[in-house]
Amino acid sequence: MKSQARGGTRWKRFAVVMVPSVGAAAAVTMAIAQGALAASFSVSGQQFQVEAGEMKGENFVQYGSIDQNKEGGHPVVVVGLKHAKISNLCQSVSVRVPIINQDVSMKLRAGQGPNESDKVDAGNLYIDADVLNANAEFENIDIGVPVDNAPKGPGPGKGDHYVPGSFAQQADKVTFRDAKQRAWATTAGTFALKGLKMDIKFGKNECFDPKDLKKVDD
Repeated sequence: MKSQARGGTRWKRFAVVMVPSVGAAAAVTMAIAQGALAASFSVSGQQFQVEAGEMKGENFVQYGSIDQNKEGGHPVVVVGLKHAKISNLCQSVSVRVPIINQDVSMKLRAGQGPNESDKVDAGNLYIDADVLNANAEFENIDIGVPVDNAPKGPGPGKGDHYVPGSFAQQADKVTFRDAKQRAWATTAGTFALKGLKMDIKFGKNECFDPKDLKKVDD
């Protein structure tokens, strides 16, 4: 799956959602006075769930962005990883189908094997989420670096437009455990799904209960 192009506009203030369990990252949740990155990335009008038992990544970067659809702009946090290994990956989406007046759900699972070779392998991975819950560990983290000078990460997604010097953070390595995310988009240069299983069912068939997601102000 190829990374998609992103174009952009500017916001004067932007509140970035960060991993609640990491005290050092709490500063990222504050509004950015100078003007945060606001990329215009075209997405569908449907959010989806991403869950991972563990995601280990190298060359991590995170910055604020805007995903666009016909309803307008949606503020997100983009997590970028040059390389990631993911175990127990689940992605799900439920769509209300008016013609039959029912929900239809698609669920995808991969990376459930016990060995390292069974994990999902991704390169130049970007996840655009507006809510993220996880336990996280960072190695050599820098908070408050300019997005155009964050050499530890893979850099902004292809085609990104950003305010020079706007807020980002980076780390050599990151590990997310028990991660639950509500996302608008996922893009990757390479995405190898080991042990892929997918099904479509009537009704709600999601990776987790949406009530399990906690926002920063909850």
